[in-house]
Amino acid sequence: MAKAGDKSGGSGKKGLKRKAAPEEAQEAAVGEDGTTESGVQPPTTAAFPPGFSISEIKNKQRRHLMFTRWKQQQRKEKLAAKKKLKKEREALGDKAPPKPVPKTIDNQRVYDETIVDPNDEEVAYDEATDEFASYFNRQTSPKILITTSDRPHGRTVRLCEQLSTVIPNSHVYYRRGLALKKIIPQCISRDFTDLIVINEDRKIPNGLILSHLPNGPTAHFKMSSVRLRKEIKRRGKDPTEHIPEIILNNFTTRLGHSIGRMFASLFPHNPQFIGRQVATFHNQRDYIFFRFHRYIFKSEKKVGIQELGPRFTLKLRSLQKGTFDSKYGEYEWVHKPREMDTSRRKFHL
Repeated sequence: MAKAGDKSGGSGKKGLKRKAAPEEAQEAAVGEDGTTESGVQPPTTAAFPPGFSISEIKNKQRRHLMFTRWKQQQRKEKLAAKKKLKKEREALGDKAPPKPVPKTIDNQRVYDETIVDPNDEEVAYDEATDEFASYFNRQTSPKILITTSDRPHGRTVRLCEQLSTVIPNSHVYYRRGLALKKIIPQCISRDFTDLIVINEDRKIPNGLILSHLPNGPTAHFKMSSVRLRKEIKRRGKDPTEHIPEIILNNFTTRLGHSIGRMFASLFPHNPQFIGRQVATFHNQRDYIFFRFHRYIFKSEKKVGIQELGPRFTLKLRSLQKGTFDSKYGEYEWVHKPREMDTSRRKFHL
């Protein structure tokens, strides 16, 4: 029995060695000379014939191996070219050619004829006689009413409450089933300068109506990407009652000037810099990103920012003359996606 066991054990060991030999040979073949079992060279750009793709390899493991090597080779070539270009620029010094500007959607856009110069006399005259002139002439101070659609849910109510801490002198009132046409005269009689209405769909805020009182205009925005304070990671402490600064970016067209002045008229004239709070409306590709930050002085030269929340994104749907009137209102601008050409858009903010 022992001899039989020895023979079976010996044959088992031989069998194991015979099975392991091809694997070791394959590893050696791949590892030493850099070729695969079938003799194919590493998948560099020069190794593949024209029209060959790695997806033609049927074996999944080999296809993954060759794709990984090809990506590594691409990274090495890119890094080598970058180092070579850097050495050439250092050698040339001031005579080096300017760095190429990367192509982006923003810098490849066709020039928009509606972009205006802030120093233009016609623009200055329009701004001196528009609906916001009394605010910018410091004749009125903002007083905001914030309300919601009928029967709001918790998320919409919390957004309104947090907005009231961002915008000074703002008051939150519940709708109670009243139509906007009845709310607007009451706001005017109580000296409110602006009305903000947050709409919702399926318990999620999805729209914002901003109406400047008493003579308009009224803007309707689509709202998305809403994040309340508790949902923001590494947020700061709750904001203080100091009047924040306001930053308006990229509102450069005729339409953009109107929207930017509408946002600016929500905040008092004199920000309290001791509070170190800033509200930002950043327009990019016709989306308006709202953020609320507090900046922190780390040293005399370094400054950090700390987001306080809330945050959301707005997309302009329409701009209407006068106060809200969905039936007989006159619209200055309406978003028409079907008539839009994405390469030659003329509605930039």
